[in-house]
Amino acid sequence: MLSSDIRARFLKFFENNGHKIVDSSSVVPQNDPSLLFTNAGMVQFKNVFTGLESREYKRATTSQKCIRAGGKHNDLDQVGFTARHHTFFEMLGNFSFGDYFKEEAIYFAWTFLTKELGLPKEKMLTTVYHTDEEAKVIWKKVAGDIRVIPIPTSDNFWSMGDVGPCGPCSEIFYDHGDGVFGGIPGSADQNGDRYMEIWNIVFMQFEQIKGGEKIPLKKKSIDTGMGLERIAGIMQGVNDNYLIDLFRNIIEEVKAISGTDFENSYPSYKVIADHIRSVSFLIADGVLPSNEGRGYVLRRILRRAMRHGNLINIRESFLFRLSNLLVDAMKDAYPELEKARAVISSTVNMEEEKFLSTLDRGLKILQNDVKEIPSGSVLSGDKAFKLYDTYGFPLDLTQDILKVENISVDTDGFEKALQEQKNRAKWVGSGETKEAPIWHKLKERIKLVEFVGYEKEKCVSEIAAIVQNENSIESISSGKAAIITRITPFYAECGGQCGDIGFIKSNCGIFRVDDTKKFCDTIVVHEGEVLSGHFDNCSEVELEIDSNRRRKIKANHTAAHLLQAALRLVLGEHVAQRGSSLNEERLRFDFSHTTAVSDNEIVKIENLVNGWILQNTSVAYNTMSKNDAIAAGATALFGEKYGDSVRTVSVTDESGNVISFELCGGTHVVATGCVGLFKILSETSIGSGVRRIEVITGEKVLEYARRNENIIYLATEKLKCTDSELLNKIDDIILEIKQKNQEISFNKQKNALDKIKESSRGGIKIYSLEVSDYGIDDMRSLNEAIKSKLPSGVIIIANCNENKVSMLVSLSSDLQKKYNAGQLLRAGLVLLNGKGGGNAAFAQGGGVGKEKIAAAIDAVIDSI
Repeated sequence: MLSSDIRARFLKFFENNGHKIVDSSSVVPQNDPSLLFTNAGMVQFKNVFTGLESREYKRATTSQKCIRAGGKHNDLDQVGFTARHHTFFEMLGNFSFGDYFKEEAIYFAWTFLTKELGLPKEKMLTTVYHTDEEAKVIWKKVAGDIRVIPIPTSDNFWSMGDVGPCGPCSEIFYDHGDGVFGGIPGSADQNGDRYMEIWNIVFMQFEQIKGGEKIPLKKKSIDTGMGLERIAGIMQGVNDNYLIDLFRNIIEEVKAISGTDFENSYPSYKVIADHIRSVSFLIADGVLPSNEGRGYVLRRILRRAMRHGNLINIRESFLFRLSNLLVDAMKDAYPELEKARAVISSTVNMEEEKFLSTLDRGLKILQNDVKEIPSGSVLSGDKAFKLYDTYGFPLDLTQDILKVENISVDTDGFEKALQEQKNRAKWVGSGETKEAPIWHKLKERIKLVEFVGYEKEKCVSEIAAIVQNENSIESISSGKAAIITRITPFYAECGGQCGDIGFIKSNCGIFRVDDTKKFCDTIVVHEGEVLSGHFDNCSEVELEIDSNRRRKIKANHTAAHLLQAALRLVLGEHVAQRGSSLNEERLRFDFSHTTAVSDNEIVKIENLVNGWILQNTSVAYNTMSKNDAIAAGATALFGEKYGDSVRTVSVTDESGNVISFELCGGTHVVATGCVGLFKILSETSIGSGVRRIEVITGEKVLEYARRNENIIYLATEKLKCTDSELLNKIDDIILEIKQKNQEISFNKQKNALDKIKESSRGGIKIYSLEVSDYGIDDMRSLNEAIKSKLPSGVIIIANCNENKVSMLVSLSSDLQKKYNAGQLLRAGLVLLNGKGGGNAAFAQGGGVGKEKIAAAIDAVIDSI
């Protein structure tokens, strides 16, 4: 049975048993800054289990994409060495939120496994928490003579944290037979692969409070999880997850690329096949390689896969090819992969090229280190770790290279540095603020704040709540607070668009709205300050936004859509939005692209967008299901959370061709002409494979043009020339300044050369010179001038800028075998409390102490 069939059967089975099929959430957790990645099916329901949030359904089922490659749950280092560990896996789950409990959960699991999938009953056994007699009795009732093993450890007791929902759990195991090593759960050999856990059922029946006491939950719930890869292995008759259909094409391609024998290279095959899955899903959900947080973990996974490619003789970029196979295999279940195909491929390819270059540099560094380490010596652990962490060299590769030279590695030092790095990389949270409980309570009471801002800029409504310092209050007469109304024209900050500002007024007072935010997806919150009077809960008020500011924001938001369309036309289909921020002043747009956008490309983009603006075509809006919108070709932002019903924004040109079609809940102009004008101010890199463009529109472009026009006018006035003569005039001035600087430099050098002190030591000519206010480039130039005139000798130049001293020492080629410029320089730097370095021919450094210059020069001479 194919994995896709198992997934579909599971979801359909539970749908037929009253469960709502819920889409997988992103691998980047929403509203949980404590988690690095989504690591279980229950993550998206966490607030439901804790009572902070409620859903329209009490039963749910999902196939959740999960990542366990960092934070509390990290299987990264185990991948490749076991039959069942993955950094990416799919968790099939069914959930009950205060509805059914133990008996139904056990019945559903047993029925699905034995009847829907047809697994033999005698091949399965189960575990329960040792005090959970109820679960043991239910298992015997549902499954007859199944073996039930009581487990006294925390393996069979689940908790969300030190406080919160918790309860015993029951795990179902499948016996692969006595041909596979391993003992029953709870035995000394339980870590073998014979008995594989396939389903975990958590009975949330307690709430753990501070001090460790457990009290019964009012609403007992169920959280279950079954690894798709594990159950697929059983259904496909293999005892190794990596032999199932989901991995087959990828492994065959790795075999073809590497030309290696599958059996002898199996660990590396596993690593590569697993990691390309994690990498692809992370990028599709908006994570990009970086040096911190989630992006750092992504880069580590990529580089680990590349290193294993290197171990099986792959010396070229190859992972980007595998990403396309992964997308082909899983795009039906996860359409976001197809949308992100080009971005995944280009991002992976760029990282591979960068890694191959880095690996080459690391090899050269190691080769240079070998030259300085005598045979029989030891390479320090710090150096071995730098090769591993910075240049991608696994320890065993470094050891293999050094073995030929009879050099060993300080493995203890390496392990210490590795542990220190792991400590630095520990996930301490995303830094985002978790939504306060007050907003969840208000959502339970208010349900939904109706937004009428697409059609109206002011409306009348009733105050539904007043919040101050995260507490709900009945009235307010002064200070800062948040007001929530039943209906609002104020747009809440979302999707990169800033929140509206304006006023809330009544017969009793005026409240200035400084920002508008949304909490718990439905509660629109007007943050601001009471200017006069007072406001009472349930009283009627008039809300009015700053319409002039909104007009400019709308222009910038529509401009963002036109910009993305132009970027894709000019740069390629791989371009995808990676973030945006827009207000009334300007638009900032981040997008995936591996190289700088050229000046010529900038002009093409501006011309396209301004052309569409001049056509003044209508901007159309529609509301439809998310799946219908995606199927119709609407562009969605990677990693963004959308509801079942979405708003689409589309723009066509004057011929009716679609320019832009996006999922977007923001506010927009009614026609492209309302954008006015479009100007790109800057284009920069903000990270690996991500560029940022800053844009102004409308009146801001006019201000920009007038400001530049005024600058040109003032420049022509000062230089007494016309506009057309300005550039030539500037070139003439630059040339004149350059010539004068050269003349000054020549005279300065000539004066310095006249002050050279010549001495001799042991038959060696020594030329020393003190100068002031020289830069290091000037000192080097002076050194070259002296060398050109004097065929043999030692040159010492010392320069003083205020109390800072810089020195250089240079040797002619005939002296370099006997003396070393770096060693000579150190003798002088000791007196200056300085540091520096160099080689046999040339060295430079610096220190402090103007009064010590002469002594420092003498110290260098004395060391000859």
